[in-house]
Amino acid sequence: MPNAPSKPGQPKNDEPTPEGLLWLLLTGEVPTVAQANALSAELSSRAAVPQHVVRLLSDLSAAGLHPMSQLVSAVSAMQKQSLFAAAYQSGAKKSEYWQSTLEDTLNLLAVLPEIAARIYRNSFKDGKLAPHDPRLDYSANFARQLGYQTHEFDELMRLYLVIHADHEGGNVSAHTTRLVGSALSDPYLSFAAGMCGLAGPLHGLANQEVLRWVVEFQKKVGTLDPTTEQVEKALWDTLNAGQVVPGYGHAVLRKTDPRYTAQREFALKHLPNDPLFKLVSKIYEVAPGVLTKHGKTKNPYPNVDAHSGCLLVHYGMTEYEYYTVLFGVSRAFGVLSSLVWDRALNLPLERPKSVTTEWIKKHITAATPAAPKAGE
Repeated sequence: MPNAPSKPGQPKNDEPTPEGLLWLLLTGEVPTVAQANALSAELSSRAAVPQHVVRLLSDLSAAGLHPMSQLVSAVSAMQKQSLFAAAYQSGAKKSEYWQSTLEDTLNLLAVLPEIAARIYRNSFKDGKLAPHDPRLDYSANFARQLGYQTHEFDELMRLYLVIHADHEGGNVSAHTTRLVGSALSDPYLSFAAGMCGLAGPLHGLANQEVLRWVVEFQKKVGTLDPTTEQVEKALWDTLNAGQVVPGYGHAVLRKTDPRYTAQREFALKHLPNDPLFKLVSKIYEVAPGVLTKHGKTKNPYPNVDAHSGCLLVHYGMTEYEYYTVLFGVSRAFGVLSSLVWDRALNLPLERPKSVTTEWIKKHITAATPAAPKAGE
């Protein structure tokens, strides 16, 4: 679709948006511009955060809770509004569960930007929040409430929210949301559980850890524009010290993460001379070769976490502890859409298989080669 002019705070017709992604995930069809705009307006109409949640967030930030703990608490507190929980208590049929789950999903997605923005403004700024503007799309409203006013940052938020949504069901936050949802917990409790998983350093928290590592890496190299040889030496020093190169490797992918590529293209367009981006690019040029020679990494290429932090820093968001909250807002689009489908398909309670110690001993023994006899 060709580029089309857009109003301030509105996406171009060919620009990916979280609303368009939500339509795709719920229906299996790419929406028209009109359909995406209609869904955007629907979410906007549901965007009011209850006052008890506003008060809770104020208290939690004053107490110094980590932003992810605040997000989990606020989403759990929203459970009072669950239409699925009310429908279940009133005896709704199983065939109808998806309907109230969809309503909860739309309501939760609609309030997440303000919840996330309040966490940011309360914890790191002056606590003041721009009011929701129904003339703006989902991402632009989120950007304004965070405190950003530029169309360029709106574009970054659209990209960020799209590429950090659920990409496969095996990751911790996606699986946890589905697992808890399989017990017929409502979408608020299910998503809150998923966010507890996302907060772990081996999952969503990795994006803040990558940026922290890159900044320290820059200090060790000692220059804003290191040579290939300097970067290679610093990478080997990291590996030889028994440490990993964060942001490289992926449990599923065996090539450069396409989400990394999407962020790199954004950076080349908007911030090609940013010193931190240039260092991330230099590491991208050198690290795969070093990791391949090292031989202990199945995938020596960067994942999504290797790039997102430097983009946020460029626009002034230097509060690393907050980054996983942004990830959480995006991830909601994927995991909640999946929950709607789980209810529509009437999927059963998940129950992992349990085994005894004797079973483990038997199968380990069977799989272990016998030791060679003397003289063999």
